[in-house]
Amino acid sequence: MKFGRNDPCPCGSGKKFKKCHMGKEDELAIDSVGEFTDEMSKKITGLPEVNYGRCREIIDSLDIRELTGNSMGVRLVDIKEYSKLHLFSSSHSKAEEGRGGGVFINVLKTLTTDPDNLYLAISPNIDDSIFIHELAHVLDYLGGSKIMPGAQQPLSMETTIPLEHLDHPEEFGKWLDFLAEKFDVKLDADDTIISYLYKNGKLLKGSVISGGNEVLMKTKSEQIFRFLSENSQEIDRLIREREGYIGTQENK
Repeated sequence: MKFGRNDPCPCGSGKKFKKCHMGKEDELAIDSVGEFTDEMSKKITGLPEVNYGRCREIIDSLDIRELTGNSMGVRLVDIKEYSKLHLFSSSHSKAEEGRGGGVFINVLKTLTTDPDNLYLAISPNIDDSIFIHELAHVLDYLGGSKIMPGAQQPLSMETTIPLEHLDHPEEFGKWLDFLAEKFDVKLDADDTIISYLYKNGKLLKGSVISGGNEVLMKTKSEQIFRFLSENSQEIDRLIREREGYIGTQENK
């Protein structure tokens, strides 16, 4: 079912949908049809930890509490083992051939059985650029915009604002640049564009997204498109030697 932003939330809280379960429809599904139980949560939190590439080393080098003010830990599980549980949503990242993949698992899926940790599902061949992208989402969730990647999909569909603009707010850009510099990671083409937008003050602020001002969000999103168009040559120069480059931005 599709609910309007100002409709009463179907959970029965009495709040408007936008102030309650908007962006957390998975939780509604859990509550309404009972498909997601503590038993299913245990299957995720019971997956064995993995240590691929530099992932664990990078996490252990961070004082997450000092950085974000939150003491939650980060556990790493295998993405194939996670996928076997059939708990992927359409908003999850797809593994890129040759580079591996990563998913920041929705906290609602693990909170009941392990409230002390957040979970990243990663592949054995994940590269550092993909990993710090997912880790930037974790730090942003803990000590930034508080936005869970993919949670803004209903808002994107309603407003026609690209999910990329809503998933990667200014605070995410800050963490992405911080991690890339700290661990000497060369960003891929897509993240180089996000970093470029961040450095030029063009990403939406988390407060603008969570505030729900559709006119302001659309205005900011249109500014992003205009800025990318006006600076397409410079952007192309920045990303043409980066992983994931698929052609000049001017021709898109």
